[in-house]
Amino acid sequence: MPVDVSPATALNYVARYYPETKSIIYDGGDMSAAAAVREVAQLAAMLRRLGVGEQDRVTYLGLNSPHLLLLHLACASIKAIFIPMNFRLAGSEMAYILNHSKTKVLIAEPSFIKPIDEIADQLSLDHQLVIDTDSLDPIRDTPGAPWRLLSDVIDDERVDPVPLGEDDIAALLYTSGTTGRPKAVISTHGNLFWNHVNVDSVVRTSRQDVTHAAAPLFHIGGLNAFVLRTLIRGGTVVVRRTFDPVEALSDLQLHKVTTLFGVPAMFDALTKAPGFEEADLSSLVSAIVAGAPVPPPLIRRYAKRGVMIQQAWGLTETSPFATYLPAEETVARAGSAGVPMPHTKLKLVDPATTDEVTKPGVRGELCVKGPNVTGGYWENPAANAAAFDDEGWFHTGDIGYLDHDGYVYVVDRIKDMIITGGENVYPAEVEHAIIGCPGVVEVAVVGAEDPKWGETVVAVVVPEPGREPTLESVREYAEKSIARYKLPRQLVVVQAMARNASGKLDKPAIRQMVGTTTDPKGNKA
Repeated sequence: MPVDVSPATALNYVARYYPETKSIIYDGGDMSAAAAVREVAQLAAMLRRLGVGEQDRVTYLGLNSPHLLLLHLACASIKAIFIPMNFRLAGSEMAYILNHSKTKVLIAEPSFIKPIDEIADQLSLDHQLVIDTDSLDPIRDTPGAPWRLLSDVIDDERVDPVPLGEDDIAALLYTSGTTGRPKAVISTHGNLFWNHVNVDSVVRTSRQDVTHAAAPLFHIGGLNAFVLRTLIRGGTVVVRRTFDPVEALSDLQLHKVTTLFGVPAMFDALTKAPGFEEADLSSLVSAIVAGAPVPPPLIRRYAKRGVMIQQAWGLTETSPFATYLPAEETVARAGSAGVPMPHTKLKLVDPATTDEVTKPGVRGELCVKGPNVTGGYWENPAANAAAFDDEGWFHTGDIGYLDHDGYVYVVDRIKDMIITGGENVYPAEVEHAIIGCPGVVEVAVVGAEDPKWGETVVAVVVPEPGREPTLESVREYAEKSIARYKLPRQLVVVQAMARNASGKLDKPAIRQMVGTTTDPKGNKA
């Protein structure tokens, strides 16, 4: 008999046998499992009345909230495809995603009415709904057409979830592309399900876990590291709109949080919150960090508090974890990304020849295969051809090596991606946004080490004769077309750009220069 991997069906099971389970804790109102199932069924019925069918796309735009999770399950109930959109994007980026995905229904929080209205002439949506039932983002003025209030559209009609197979598409998760156009990673219900199996196989978890959801839920890490898994297995999700270290530290103690996912910058910020050294963290048994390497001093600081933060490595394409460092190895193997997940295969290949690298300590491109790995990108055959080989291995673009025991160490990236605060930033996209700035002739964007964010975005520019652009002027110009987290935090003005023998920008030389010519305030030397 085929296994039904529907997350909506799984939550229905929880509601049937444990109806009083507190599924969601939220300042805008807590929710039991029974109440969550009821709202999911009503949302699913509403989507059907709006004409949403199998594989039609439904996009959510807003901060973390129960609505994002419930809408994901409602889409699963009717085999629709869910798109949690990055709320930090600029208007032009939002327009691209909505158009590329051919989104049928957009459901947005009131704070995002204006950004969508500003790009209205670029969109072709069947329905635009605004959430008017969340006290944490109240609607102040009823918007005009084509917006409709969610409360006016939803009613008591309910539909039961349909069975889902592993190949049914759950979501499209957009990631930045090296050419400046984001790629839509196809995340199937099987991908999400098998990540849950992987996690439960090696991480200390239980049915009654309490997890903390402050990492952005539009990211696969925030959504599927612990949150979705915990919700549909009968645990409790503490949903926070955004990450606030003081609030998070309080939540860990008040709600006795057992599992936590975050990027290194979040874990570092927690250590700086008042009362960290005295806080009772005894309930926190599984704290996973990913998105960037964890500094060993941070690992040791948590270890002194009895919390073994566990490094994992993966991508949106791996749902998210491909490797994991067990808690008992956290200190001894600090810097390692661990070993492959139980149902995930990993190998290293020479980037030039694609020959497999088997010798310990020799670097190669990390390639993965498994049921948690995406089958490809939505309507992007070129990206699929570049990422997958004939044997189905996904080539990640990350460079690493194995030690003599088979533990993975990720050391570099083939592509020039910058990871700042857990967000992926591609230099080509930022360069494209800056190049038209008055006074700028040439631009190269690289990443530089940053103690808070892991990496910071640095723009190196060649100015027009007699002019000298400032960091403020460059940021002001670029923010018209890219999200704020992608904007440079440092600016270096040079008279000539470093180039290699073929005339291309010499990024290694530029990175080396940036490391010696900038100070922490972002000024040029």
